[in-house]
Amino acid sequence: MPDVGPTAVLPRRPLTVGELLDSAVLLLRAQGRVLVPLAVLLAAGEQLLLLPLRRLADAVPPVWWSDSGAFPLWWLLLAVGAASEAVIVLLLGNPAARAAGAALLGRRVGVGELLRPAGARWGVTLLLAPVVGLLMLIAALLGPAWLVGYGLLGSVAAAVVLDRRPGASAVVRAARIAMRGRVAAVRVLGYLGWWVLRVGLALGLFFGVDSLHLIDLTDPTVRVAATMLAWAAVNSVAYPALACLDAVVHLDTRMRTEGLDIQLARTPAGLVAAGLPAADR
Repeated sequence: MPDVGPTAVLPRRPLTVGELLDSAVLLLRAQGRVLVPLAVLLAAGEQLLLLPLRRLADAVPPVWWSDSGAFPLWWLLLAVGAASEAVIVLLLGNPAARAAGAALLGRRVGVGELLRPAGARWGVTLLLAPVVGLLMLIAALLGPAWLVGYGLLGSVAAAVVLDRRPGASAVVRAARIAMRGRVAAVRVLGYLGWWVLRVGLALGLFFGVDSLHLIDLTDPTVRVAATMLAWAAVNSVAYPALACLDAVVHLDTRMRTEGLDIQLARTPAGLVAAGLPAADR
């Protein structure tokens, strides 16, 4: 029998909110050597993508606040940032979901298995990335609708990888999962918690370096580069943590609402090793 005690990455039972957060951190610790390097590349790319918009909006580092009156451009900058975050979490959600599925089955996947393209369904994931990005961009432009959009789209990667849903049906599946009880609320709670940590850590890194006078942060170019590095470093941990939370919440919801834990208990060991049972709906 796989470990189902409190130290398991993902026990075969419904979890409390605190246990979900703990499980996500345990999953990140177990698979950090894969997820964090991928997140470093994606977070660095995000900073480069946002740089032209930040210049247009006259956003000033390290908080990227604009006081020049260019509010429409600054609002667009926030919306594009929200969309890029959702896309990155979705992409990281692919390996995170596969790792979570394996953890639920009582085994730990290695680096080679997570990086192996066979069976990973990267094609569907990449096709859905711009769809999720566009939906989140529209939601973010509408202000509070961002909370709804972010809460509804958390299970897209898991629906693709674990539930084997094709194309747009994975988005529908994710929305249905999110509307079951606390799913959307947990995802938003996790995001807000990590947002507070990200702001504190990024600003702490920036002003810590500034206080040591190791580099000249009065130079505008150096100041921008240092801020981008600080945010990319912090996001490289936060993004995979959010992806792990999405995967854990998805499987927990299947146990709560579809009896996934009961199905696994009744399935012969050989079939369980082959993968998770298909989703009912």
